[in-house]
Amino acid sequence: MIGSICMLSTHGYFDAVPQLGRTDTGGQVVYVLEVAKALGRRGHRVDIYTRWFDPAKGQIEPVPGAPNVRIVRVRSGPWEFIPKEQIYDVLPELSRGMVELIQTERPQYDLFHGHYVDAGIVTLDVARALERPAIFTPHSLGAWKREEMGGDAEEMERVFRFSHRIAEELRVFKSVEGLLLTTEVQQQKLEELYGWRGSNAAVIPPGVDIDTFRPLRPDEGRGTSDLPARYILTLSRIDSNKGHDLLLNAFDIVRREVLGVELVIGGGSPEPRETELEVVASMRRIIAERGMEGTVRIIGYVPDEDMVSSYQQAEMFVLPSIFEPFGMTALEAMACGKTVVASRLGGIREVISSGENGLLVDPSDAREFADAMIAVLREPQRAGQMGQEGRRTVEERFSWDAIAERHVAFYERSIEG
Repeated sequence: MIGSICMLSTHGYFDAVPQLGRTDTGGQVVYVLEVAKALGRRGHRVDIYTRWFDPAKGQIEPVPGAPNVRIVRVRSGPWEFIPKEQIYDVLPELSRGMVELIQTERPQYDLFHGHYVDAGIVTLDVARALERPAIFTPHSLGAWKREEMGGDAEEMERVFRFSHRIAEELRVFKSVEGLLLTTEVQQQKLEELYGWRGSNAAVIPPGVDIDTFRPLRPDEGRGTSDLPARYILTLSRIDSNKGHDLLLNAFDIVRREVLGVELVIGGGSPEPRETELEVVASMRRIIAERGMEGTVRIIGYVPDEDMVSSYQQAEMFVLPSIFEPFGMTALEAMACGKTVVASRLGGIREVISSGENGLLVDPSDAREFADAMIAVLREPQRAGQMGQEGRRTVEERFSWDAIAERHVAFYERSIEG
């Protein structure tokens, strides 16, 4: 019987109310929080451990509306944010600090569940020190990301430290009692790129808060908004692998063939760092070169209170990523009843049956990408039907309570095995 669970998510800004869009702070934070809250509703106690780098934050933070869930911060390294690619050097101190804190406070965890490679490393250290089972969810695979991103090999290695990451991922895969993947394609890539086919692996996708993310009701108006009357929406972290340049290339075709529609690019950090600013500058160059200043808006960070309405009022949602293990924003848009046009290169292809509950495209083919968006704009009845099917898909398969139930079943199998 699983009573108490220790989760680890060690990079990024991990808060009870997440600051989405900040560096290294996106869908994974939502995933961990929502799984924890859903487990808490089932009566399990869940503590989420993360790195403590901001002295203004308390060491222990309760999660509002979730009395069984807490965030616990552990000091390691300097009092400053460290990007996930550079965080490896402070992980041994984080592991020691966790063990000391747990041995002092004596919470009785039944298992440790780490998210992403850095937390996987710490999870192994702590679980072995305390003689408890270790579970790991990679969220993203280093070898797959390297394959999809391409670029200059030496530069990619310098920026992303792929060799170190991949070696550590493989070590964690082989060592944990349970390996949870978020998509079937991840499982395929695990065997293809790592040569690893463990019997300890299962696939459980991310979920969606289907009460928050929902279609507009017939009696609800559009409300006040600074957004255009008709717009295509994309929303994500601002990163080089998100495919914004590919989307701009395709939208340049769309705006010439369908008048009166704009492109809204949302997401990013409220306090963007250099790499994010570089991606935004690159987008602005493309916009200026194509003369699209009047039809493309880069709105930056979208606060939580504006996110649902941004989805609800859009003509459609697009996910142009060249690398995307899953794509939480696409699921949220589907939950809001919006037609999603998504890259077939990522994990969302396991959710979308193209032509039924959304459309899949090759984002590098500007004509194909544009044609899909144009079809949604010109065929509102068909788009509405795909949006309804998308909502039904999310309701049946991706509510957080359904996802939490599958987690518990997996935990029990992993411990018994």
